[in-house]
Amino acid sequence: MALSTEIQKNIQIYYSHPINPTVHQKSHTAAMLLQPTTPKPPSNHLHQNYNHFHSSNALSFSSVFSKKLSFFMKQPIISISYKTHVKNPVFINCSSVSQVHSYGTVDYERRPMLNWNVIYKKISMLENTTSGSVSLLNQLETEGNKITKWDLSKVVKKLREFRRYKLALEVYEWMNNRPERFRTTSSDTAIQLDLISKVSGISTAEQYFQKLPDHLKDNRIYGSLLNVYVQAKMRQKAETLMDKMRNRNYANHSLPFNVMMTLYKDLKDQENIESLILEMTEKKIALDLYTYNIWLSSHGSQGSLDKMEQVFKQMELDKNINPNWTTFSTMASMYVKSGNVEKAEECLKIIESRITGRDRLPYHYLISLNGSAGNREEVYRIWKIYKASFVNIPNLGYHSVISALVRANDIDGAEKIYDEWLSVKSVYDPRVGNLILSYYVRNGLSEKAEAFFEQMNGIGGKPNSMTWEIMSEDHIRNTRVSDALSCFKSAVLAEGPKKWKPKPVMVCSILKIVDESGDVASKEVLLGILRQTGCFDDAAYMSYIPLSGGAKFVGGMSGVEESDEDNDGNFVLVDHFEESL
Repeated sequence: MALSTEIQKNIQIYYSHPINPTVHQKSHTAAMLLQPTTPKPPSNHLHQNYNHFHSSNALSFSSVFSKKLSFFMKQPIISISYKTHVKNPVFINCSSVSQVHSYGTVDYERRPMLNWNVIYKKISMLENTTSGSVSLLNQLETEGNKITKWDLSKVVKKLREFRRYKLALEVYEWMNNRPERFRTTSSDTAIQLDLISKVSGISTAEQYFQKLPDHLKDNRIYGSLLNVYVQAKMRQKAETLMDKMRNRNYANHSLPFNVMMTLYKDLKDQENIESLILEMTEKKIALDLYTYNIWLSSHGSQGSLDKMEQVFKQMELDKNINPNWTTFSTMASMYVKSGNVEKAEECLKIIESRITGRDRLPYHYLISLNGSAGNREEVYRIWKIYKASFVNIPNLGYHSVISALVRANDIDGAEKIYDEWLSVKSVYDPRVGNLILSYYVRNGLSEKAEAFFEQMNGIGGKPNSMTWEIMSEDHIRNTRVSDALSCFKSAVLAEGPKKWKPKPVMVCSILKIVDESGDVASKEVLLGILRQTGCFDDAAYMSYIPLSGGAKFVGGMSGVEESDEDNDGNFVLVDHFEESL
C-alpha cells in the first residue's frame, strides 16, 4: 500500500542530499535519480585541477506559454565539478553541489542567515498567487537577510512534500534568475521537470526535456520524465523511454524496473511485471525491498493472496532484504480489501512495532488502514499515540484521521476532530474540509452540505476544484443542472495540484438529465466545459462518455465502461506517488 510512498520519498531524499554517501546508500534502490551522474570529462581535464561546466544553450520556449511559467523555460545551468586525483588522474569526482556565489560584496556575506524552516513557513502561508514565492524571497533579501542554496533546496523539498508545487516552482524561478549565485545541477533540473508537469502539464514538461542538450540528460533527468509518464499511466511513452534508458545503460539498477512495475501494477498487467522480474534476474540486477513490495502488492491487488504470500516467503529467504513497515502496510491493505480482517490486524500490529525515529508516515497509514477495516477504537488509539509523539500535527495528519473516521462511518468523531483542526491550523487546507463535505453530499444531507460549504468560505477556506466537484454532485443528484454546471466552471478556475476534469460518471448523469428534458442550452454549456478542459483530446476519458442512443461524441472512443472513479483501491498509493517524487 505504501510502496510508492517509499519510492518517491527516497527520490526526494536523494534530490535533497545528492552527495551524502550514507543517504545515497540507503536510498539507491528507491529513486529513479539515485545513480550518480558520470559526465564525460572535458578533453583538457588532465591539465586542470578544477573545471566548471555550464550549459549555455538557450532553452527558451515560444511565447504561447504563460508568462508566469516562463522562468522554467529559460536555460538551465548545469554545474559539474571535475577534480583530477593525483594518484589516479583518470578518476573523476562529480559533485552536484551548486557553486553558490555572493553578489561579490563582503557586506552580503555578513548578512544574517535565515533558517530554512523560517523561509518555508513564510512561503507556505502564501496563497497560490502569481509569483508568491518570488515576491517573498525578494522581500527577505531587501530586509537584509542572506539566503543560501542549501536552505532553498530544503524549502522546495518541504513544499513538494505538501503538494505546494506552484510555490516550489516559483522558488526555482527566483534562483534561476540569479545564476551568478545559484548554479543549477542535474538534480535541480530533474526536480523542475517534475514540478513543471504538475503545474503546467506533461506536454510542457516534455518540451522542457527536449530543449535540454542531449549530453546533459543524465539518468536523473530521464528518471524524472519516466516518473511523469508512469504517474499519468502513459504506457507507450513510458515503455519507449525505458528502452532509451536501457540503450544508455541507465537501466542497470533496480529503480527504473520498480517504476515500470508500478505502472504495470496500476494497469493490472501481471505478465509484464513477471517479465521485468525475469529481466532483472537474467541481468543479475538484485531485487530490492521496493521490487518485492510492488511484486507482492501486484498479486494482492488482483486478489491472488496466495501468490502474494509466496512472494513474501521468497522475500524472507533473501538475506539482503529486511521487510519494513511498508511491506506489512501493503499486505494489510490487501487483506482489508479481501475481508481477511484477522490477517490484516496481524500486519497492523507488526507495523506499529516497527515505527522508529520521527517518521510520521507510519502513523498516517496505521490510522488509514484501521479506518478502512472499520476499527474505530484503533483509529482513536493510534491518533492519541501520534499526538503524544509530536508537538505539531500537520494538515496531512488531520486529513488521515478524519478520512479514516468517515470511512468507519463515525461522522460525529470526524466533525469533532475537524473542529479541533480549525483551532490549531495555520492555513485552511480545503482537502481536509472536503472530507466532511463529501460525506454530507454522498449521504443526501444537502442542507448540511450547503451550510458547511458556506462555513468553509466564511472562515477563509478557499474551495479547490474538488470542493466544487463535490458540490456539483449534490446539485446533479437534485437535478439542478444549471447550478452543477456553475460549479464545473468554478472547478476549472480553481487552483489545484493538477488540471481538473469532471468525472465521467457526473458528465453522463448531466447528459441523461438534459437529454430527457430537451435542455439544449445546458448541453452546449457542458460540451464547452469538456472542450475547455481538454476532455475531447483524452481518448481514454471519452470512452466513458456516450451520447443519447448509445452514440459517441465526435472524437469519442468505443467501449463505454462503468466508471471506477469511486474505487479507492489505490487511494494512498496514487496520493503519495504524486506527492513526493
